[in-house]
Amino acid sequence: MSETKNSWASSDAARIRMQANKGRDTKPELAVRRATHALGLRYRVSYRPIKSVRRTADMVFTKAKVAVFIDGCFWHGCPEHHTSSTSNATFWAEKVRKNRDRDRDTDRILLEAGWRILRVWEHEDPVSCALKIERLVRGIESI
Repeated sequence: MSETKNSWASSDAARIRMQANKGRDTKPELAVRRATHALGLRYRVSYRPIKSVRRTADMVFTKAKVAVFIDGCFWHGCPEHHTSSTSNATFWAEKVRKNRDRDRDTDRILLEAGWRILRVWEHEDPVSCALKIERLVRGIESI
């Protein structure tokens, strides 16, 4: 018997595909981390900038109080690359909307606590992202 009836997924195959998506250490994250590390910067990975708040940044520079988020185009609704799902469209549209709302709330919480935030899209060039991160961490540029 299919598990789909008790699942959010439109089919067993869709559920299996979605469960295979990684929450961290994605290819874009690894590429940005490698490029940032090559610039001599050290950081924490998948770390809560504020311990009491259940929000995790992809890269955290604790001394500089910089949190970096590498957002996936599908999951965070990239204006350039996001595609709407044809299966279970209402569910996925709501999921992306909630993700974006949570992103804005996370930014607000961190800003109020004195953190600087950088959000980059997964499709951005890793070296360009690393250079933005370096400028922010070294205090050359503010956002």
